[in-house]
Amino acid sequence: MELLTRTLKFANKKWRPSHYHFAPEWIVLGVNNTCNLHCKMCDVGTKNFDTNFATNLVGTTPLNMPLELFTRIADQTAQFFPAAKLGFAFTEPLAWPHMVKAVEYASAKQLHTAITTNALLLPNKAEALAKAGLSEIFVSLDGLESTHNEIRGNDKSFAKALEGIKKLFSFENHPKVSIVSAITEWNVEGLRQFADHFSDLPLHEIGFMHTQFGEPSIAALHNRVWGTRYPATESNVDETNMANMDLPLLLSQIRSITESKYRYRIYFSPELHSLAALDQYYNRPEVILGKRCEAVYSSIMIKSDGSAIPAHGRCYNLRLGNLYESDIRQLWNAEAFGAFRKDLRDAGGFLPACSRCCSAF
Repeated sequence: MELLTRTLKFANKKWRPSHYHFAPEWIVLGVNNTCNLHCKMCDVGTKNFDTNFATNLVGTTPLNMPLELFTRIADQTAQFFPAAKLGFAFTEPLAWPHMVKAVEYASAKQLHTAITTNALLLPNKAEALAKAGLSEIFVSLDGLESTHNEIRGNDKSFAKALEGIKKLFSFENHPKVSIVSAITEWNVEGLRQFADHFSDLPLHEIGFMHTQFGEPSIAALHNRVWGTRYPATESNVDETNMANMDLPLLLSQIRSITESKYRYRIYFSPELHSLAALDQYYNRPEVILGKRCEAVYSSIMIKSDGSAIPAHGRCYNLRLGNLYESDIRQLWNAEAFGAFRKDLRDAGGFLPACSRCCSAF
């Protein structure tokens, strides 16, 4: 049955992407429009609010998604897409005042809940979240203490995150805990040490994510063809400089980690295992690495005002509709979403500005 479903999904994506007949896997939630850290590799952290990424994360009002809107999302997810996961991902969900009540409500509906967080507030919320039935949590850590704190702009952020993780593990029915680490020019030399550091914790996995960025030249190239329908901007390049990435050192760190054994799964996204592949990724962003964007077939994001966009916060700010005016099933099958999927298919799987998005490989 699983093989048949995969075959049918593939055929649907290839031959009729404008009418996708399968349910989403993720309902991504932008529950608030604020962040308590100042990350160097993030437009929100560097206060570049003119980019698509920043607009998707902090460009809507109200500041906090009303609890009533969340319950509507949860009710409709349970009704129409009961196997879909609710992903509290943007901007910093633990700063959302309704977080615990939302998890409790979703758990009562037997929905899977996942939080992606910098975990600065986790020590104070760990017990309540565990008792509320949180399914899994992804903690963003970008190095050991001094490195992480420098990148994130807060001298307590690493210690608070680690305290919160350990507190979660103290509860019998704790959520599945993973760490996600963004590879940047500031932490390359310490990746192996970072991977080793958590060996005493029962983590589910550690994911190393190569820098996700949008160069101005790629946005300009994209907009010459697609600027009217899907305008692109630069993204996450205010303080990052790909020329500063020590690629031989990065390769040695990757090889050292992949050749070692850990009690938790470790992966890199994308998987790049040669100097040529790393050079292509960081220095030739016009080169598309993947075959097709899968996120537009697996995810939809709903912002604090009820508006929906394709996939998640890194996607184009394409309005699909609003949950105050339509139900979630209608948003998932919106005409604009179908047209976008078809345009992606016709363009070969991606548009130029998709090249270094986290869903491009």
